[in-house]
Amino acid sequence: MQYLPCLEYFTCILQHEQVLIDIEERYVKQTFRNRCSVLTTNKIDVLTVPVKSYEAASPTKDILIDYNQEWIRRHLGCLKAAYGKSPFYEFYAPELIDTYYKKPKFLVDLNDDLLTICLRWVGVKKEKRYILSGERDEDNGILNAISLINNRKQQNAFTYYKPVPYYQTFGNGFVGNLSIIDLIFNMGPEAKSVLLRSCASR
Repeated sequence: MQYLPCLEYFTCILQHEQVLIDIEERYVKQTFRNRCSVLTTNKIDVLTVPVKSYEAASPTKDILIDYNQEWIRRHLGCLKAAYGKSPFYEFYAPELIDTYYKKPKFLVDLNDDLLTICLRWVGVKKEKRYILSGERDEDNGILNAISLINNRKQQNAFTYYKPVPYYQTFGNGFVGNLSIIDLIFNMGPEAKSVLLRSCASR
């Protein structure tokens, strides 16, 4: 489960019929589970959802969002500054804003709401369900991709993704594997086409 997932997350989804989201996996801080990258005026900005204190080895499903910090205003402000002049920001932003202000208690619920919306926006229909860690069994043909898509790998060391340039509001050179929101705000209905061309053959 990722927060406003990176493009590799979506190209991985496109290459499989069913998406199983492990909500009992051990929560690891400073990962895509609660952060995403967007392109602002002159740099890549990392947006992080603050979480409340938790016990070591806590499962992801138990992680609580910390609303004592004003992170929603920061995230929405950053997204508007980064994408307010993008072609499709005004079309998609209202639903995104409404989702944040529902203020779900758990990180997995926020992430699932955002993933569901983004999948719909890019026109990707896949069976998606939660699983418990004990259900994951690679001998039964279930691929565990948790360790394959993360923000701690070497840059450009992608398993499912090959960067395909598309229009970005800022920057002189294309920046790949940002949050899906970068692709959606900049390309709108063409986002799925870009994702399909970005799928790396395995």
